[in-house]
Amino acid sequence: MKAVVHDKYGEADVLTIADIDTPFVGHDDVLVHVRAASMHPDVWHVVAGVPYVMRLMGNGVRKPKRRVPGTDLAGVVESCGKNVTRFKIGDEVFGETTQFGWHNGGAFAEYASVPQKLLALKPGNVTFEQAAAVPTSGYIAMYSLSAAGPLTGKNVLINGAGGCMGSLAIQIAKAGGARVTAVDRTEKLAMMRSLGADEVIDYTKQDVLKGSGRYDCILDVASTLWFDVCAPILIPGGTYVPIGHADFGRATGRMGGRVLGSLPLFIGLLVRTLLDPSKRKNMKILGRPEAMARFKALLESGQLTPIVGRTFPLSGAGAAMQEMIEGRSTGRLIITP
Repeated sequence: MKAVVHDKYGEADVLTIADIDTPFVGHDDVLVHVRAASMHPDVWHVVAGVPYVMRLMGNGVRKPKRRVPGTDLAGVVESCGKNVTRFKIGDEVFGETTQFGWHNGGAFAEYASVPQKLLALKPGNVTFEQAAAVPTSGYIAMYSLSAAGPLTGKNVLINGAGGCMGSLAIQIAKAGGARVTAVDRTEKLAMMRSLGADEVIDYTKQDVLKGSGRYDCILDVASTLWFDVCAPILIPGGTYVPIGHADFGRATGRMGGRVLGSLPLFIGLLVRTLLDPSKRKNMKILGRPEAMARFKALLESGQLTPIVGRTFPLSGAGAAMQEMIEGRSTGRLIITP
């Protein structure tokens, strides 16, 4: 089969096309004929091997042990391992190829082997491209919002709400019953309103830190506010959650640079949470199967509509990554084998 591969760490130009063996299917795995796979920031982190600490988390220190990048996909079941009970040949499915996005997951290929617990049936009212845009970004958004506990009636601020993850976060928060204030630049305001945001703020014209709003939860997708800076607009006991992508390697300073990335920040926030009894009670590990079931329900009900930008063939994976890095895309970029 044809697949995107890289034999060394680096930027988009290390991605090439190769003919490789169809992946082995374990007893609990499903072989998926890939129809769409998502290009998202975690793919860049693993391909670039940055921050360097990620190389110790399963992908190889000097070079990648697994050559085929990509984690999020949608496609058709080609075959099933002997222990698979949830799916059958011909089912349309979507999900992630790996539970941890710290190594290459093999989604940028014609076929991918996926544990059945990481998949769900694709709703018929969404395309393969839309379904592939959800799993990783949607999981991070859903898990991060869950840190605030039940969202019904709460005021949620999403900073960087006009991007791929932010647009999913708006819809997930609204489905949970929250009142959502979405922050991004001018050209994304109409889109954020169309997704259900109750209030939109143009950060090029208004400083959210100087407004009168007070929030139960701040989801800082753009990671530009920081806990100490935005504390005045949080209610007492409010929750601040940064996403913490390292700006494709350009950011330094508070993000920890190319060695540790945002790891020190998240360790600090975890310690702060563990020391606060009111926040500690909301801590719950959201399992991938539970998240996939929720995504399926939200997609079927129309409460979640992923925004898809451009699509690329396997040979265009490097171009898709470069476009993502440069921030030129509106909506998720999708690889279509």
